[in-house]
Amino acid sequence: MTTPKDDDATGGPVALAFAPIHKLALGVSVGLVAGLLLFALTLGHVAFDPRHGEFLALLAQYFYGYTISPAGALVGLFWGFVTGFVAGWFLAFVRNLAIAVTIFALRTR
Repeated sequence: MTTPKDDDATGGPVALAFAPIHKLALGVSVGLVAGLLLFALTLGHVAFDPRHGEFLALLAQYFYGYTISPAGALVGLFWGFVTGFVAGWFLAFVRNLAIAVTIFALRTR
């Protein structure tokens, strides 16, 4: 059972809505998901349709060493993680910065 005094001590739901996002945690989670998706997509393509992979082969333009092969799937796992990590970290950074600037602007009014 919570009392109004308990809600004030924890900050309540409003404070949780504006709490900063942990940049490292979001970066790692988005990186893992992106890396595993690229890994699974490459291996699935190798297993089911290895001859027609023009659209997937275009990733080699962005990811050094990527090919449509089992070894390329490991390279894709690495580059997918790196790209996803940077994207997740940057997303958390921008969101935290936007919240901080908004709170600062509202408090200085």
